[in-house]
Amino acid sequence: MNLIDINNRSFKTLRISLTNSCNLACAYCVNDDVANKSSVTVQKPVTVADFYSIAEKLHQILGLQTIRLTGGEPTLYKEIVPLIKALKNIKIPIKLTTNGFLLQNLIEKIDYDELHSINVSLDALDEDIFFQISKRRSMHKIVAGIDAAIAKGIEVKLNCVVIRGVNESQILPLMAFANERQITIRFLELMKMGHIFDGSLHQFYAEAEILEKIASRYDLQEIKRTTSATANYWETSEGQIFGIIANESSPFCHDCNRLRLDSFGNIYGCISNSAGINISQYLDNQLVLEQKLKQALAQKQAVKFTGSNMRMLEIGG
Repeated sequence: MNLIDINNRSFKTLRISLTNSCNLACAYCVNDDVANKSSVTVQKPVTVADFYSIAEKLHQILGLQTIRLTGGEPTLYKEIVPLIKALKNIKIPIKLTTNGFLLQNLIEKIDYDELHSINVSLDALDEDIFFQISKRRSMHKIVAGIDAAIAKGIEVKLNCVVIRGVNESQILPLMAFANERQITIRFLELMKMGHIFDGSLHQFYAEAEILEKIASRYDLQEIKRTTSATANYWETSEGQIFGIIANESSPFCHDCNRLRLDSFGNIYGCISNSAGINISQYLDNQLVLEQKLKQALAQKQAVKFTGSNMRMLEIGG
């Protein structure tokens, strides 16, 4: 199917939110009321067979290039290992975005070639700052998971959401941490989602400020952006590559190729639109399914992300 909108965009990356539960309570994802209770919610899990059927059908129609497993926290999905092994049969790269808390346990159960790459969220190396953001301790578990993935030969990238007045002091230490392990780190601007959808963003820390912080220690050379990339990349004078995902400062909606599938079988062409489109009951009706995909494509923003009342917990950011 030649599904292209007026901005020449299509769907080539499928992001599957395996669950809307999480074992952390990060400040940019949930508010204090939720964090103090628990960020884990209960839902009926979608089966491996269902996820696989949806992904396979979407691949047949769209010619997907990548499948990324997200959450909530995807490692809480009890059947994640069978799902990874099943999705491998689609024969496109399978990637994972995780908070890393249970990553070491997952790495022990999969082969090195079953996950193409893993993005790990790590917002601080200082335990107190990490706790201030995540409301959890035992950060060493995340570091152990990162090192286990690297040892197994899986590509690892780090993601750090920068919050003004909280963890901007961690930018340079995290750069050093990534450089020691020869892995890429990306710094993320806050997104107007969930409880910060009101647009106040008083803790917003911009791309220019992140660059200024890094440039205080390194000379930087910008790298040309690749089509549909979420991040802009730079190389330091020491040869280290890092990126910034700047949804506000440097929007990337104009060539976005991502389609999102939540844990209830709804698709979203853009997370600025919280109206999910259910496709699980139409897998045997290609005509209707194609119409649903066109509807999802029409959700995309022309220029930039405009915000959503959905939490990242629900759709994976």
